[in-house]
Amino acid sequence: MPAFIQMGSEKHFSSLHTTLCATGGGAYKFEQDFRTMGDLQLCKLDELDCLIKGVLYIDSVGFNGRSECYYFENPTDAERCQKLPFNLENPYPLLLVNIGSGVSILAVYSKENYKRVTGTSLGGGTFFGLCCLLTGCSTFEEALEMASHGDSTKVDKLVRDIYGGDYERFGLPGWAVASSFGNMMSKEKRESVSKEDLAKATLITITNNIGSIARMCALNENINRVVFIGNFLRINTISMRLLAYALDYWSKGQLKALFLEHEVKLLSVLSRVKRKSLWRLWKQPPGVRSCRCYTLCSRFPVLCCYSHSYCSAQRRATKNVCIVPVVNIRIVYYQARLACELSFKTIDSRGDSVQLCFPM
Repeated sequence: MPAFIQMGSEKHFSSLHTTLCATGGGAYKFEQDFRTMGDLQLCKLDELDCLIKGVLYIDSVGFNGRSECYYFENPTDAERCQKLPFNLENPYPLLLVNIGSGVSILAVYSKENYKRVTGTSLGGGTFFGLCCLLTGCSTFEEALEMASHGDSTKVDKLVRDIYGGDYERFGLPGWAVASSFGNMMSKEKRESVSKEDLAKATLITITNNIGSIARMCALNENINRVVFIGNFLRINTISMRLLAYALDYWSKGQLKALFLEHEVKLLSVLSRVKRKSLWRLWKQPPGVRSCRCYTLCSRFPVLCCYSHSYCSAQRRATKNVCIVPVVNIRIVYYQARLACELSFKTIDSRGDSVQLCFPM
């Protein structure tokens, strides 16, 4: 984040009529730094409020003609597993599990009636932090890559390790984890595991804990649809498939784990600010055309850097556009940096519209 603020100062963002829309803890933690060091303003929006409205907004816009929401069929079978669309046309009630550094779980009964049921401090931040300690990795992506090549059964103690098979009296299958990291009590087993095994066991431990809490909350609130969102799942297929299988198995098919194609918080930001921020931009007089600014525009959440021209017929910016999707305040620096490097050097020298779209 300091690097992004420094870049904003060096690029003179504040002279370009710049406002950054942000949600989450970073919007508050770094607000003073943005103001004093970069002379930048933040448009802050409540995180949980954005989560709810974002999910509902997603249902209205869809994703390339398809449903934004999906679930996994046969999640544990590598060959038969497939991602299928799920219609959220009638979303209520639903349980919304937001997995970031920690976890917040919301029960949503209507557009205006929802509550935070509970949460846990064991989330994505826990996984990454423990992986840094156990494996020496330096990025979240590296931790996930290591986990994808590991074998957690070498680290965890399973039911079959204790009973020699299934614990039939209570319906516990032999493959179920009885004790996370339980095998690490043995010096011999500690010496035989790899960093990849430790990363996989850490991921399984955190994911199982989240799934267990979500299942209990769903049963307590009498809700059978559970929507998992958050940056922890952004490129984390392992956890998504595990959550899908666990909820289906332990609920005997009564609970369904659902996921979204895009991060929802900024979709909500878009839906709330586009009529204000973007409309003010569109309605600028024709003579005010030389400014370049960052805002949210288009159908999905984007950080848009452009030197705009005015089209009164369609009321939209039409030239010199660099569109970069934004997930949240924590990764905006990297995408904004790329936008600046590409758009300031390339787009300014061209008269044609240019769109640079990056995956969420």
